[in-house]
Amino acid sequence: MKLITIKETNNPSILKFEFSYFISPNQSFEFKNIDECADSPLAQQLFYLPFVKTIYISGNFIAIEKFSIVEWDDVKHEVADQIENYVNAGGEVIKPKEAPKKVPVTVYAESTPNPAVIKFVASRLLTKTIVECKNIDETEASPLAKELFKFPYVKEVFIDENYISITKYAVSEWQEITNEIRTFIKEFIENGNIAVDETKVVKSEKQDKQEIKNFDTLDVTSQKIINIIEEYIKPAVAADGGNILFDSFSETDKKVKVVLQGACSGCPSSTFTLKNGIENMLKEMLQDQDIRVEALNG
Repeated sequence: MKLITIKETNNPSILKFEFSYFISPNQSFEFKNIDECADSPLAQQLFYLPFVKTIYISGNFIAIEKFSIVEWDDVKHEVADQIENYVNAGGEVIKPKEAPKKVPVTVYAESTPNPAVIKFVASRLLTKTIVECKNIDETEASPLAKELFKFPYVKEVFIDENYISITKYAVSEWQEITNEIRTFIKEFIENGNIAVDETKVVKSEKQDKQEIKNFDTLDVTSQKIINIIEEYIKPAVAADGGNILFDSFSETDKKVKVVLQGACSGCPSSTFTLKNGIENMLKEMLQDQDIRVEALNG
């Protein structure tokens, strides 16, 4: 019986094998190696394939991230057949267990330099990939962001690591809505919902510029600027609920363009920070007083 449909994802290293029914309707799993697969005999079997790097099981699908030693076109049908044969023979995908108890999660609110943005910090990791949603149409990769946009005062959502930065419309004041949002986020996570589906994240061209595969093609000055941003500037920006990405560097006019995201995007104090913080740091570390920084809001 044909059970599996093979579907590509936004990440070329990850392929989805979708079932015609739910195999894990209430829980999501991520397995990094065979030792983590106590809950899934099928995942244990799949890790015997030498190219399997990570296995995700959720809802009606198994998603597999591969190492670069093979191409999916060469092995995907073999993997699909192996999964189908295993299930048709009565093999367990996930071992049945009692419904998981709620694991308490702490969520607290932090103010940011941007008065329109509050940072909600959780006591657990929410995502390994930055997700920025300017509207509900951009929330495919984030069930949490999709739900947050149902609040009429939510304008933008930015999620990174263990925090969510929310930009509000001026129709409401933070003192009126902060506790409502904090409680919603806390209950959403405690109920076992995922904040971000890593398999659906689409990286922007700006983010791709900082990927290792593109880094080596940049000029030396641009590489130095990216390293400075990553090591010295990005941690401080993240602490304020935002993110900064390198966009470009022009040797002709010494202009560095960066993208500001989250709380930093549209922040009234961002110009001051750029000129008196980031620009001065780049001038000093690159030993070039002609460096200028310009922000492109994400």
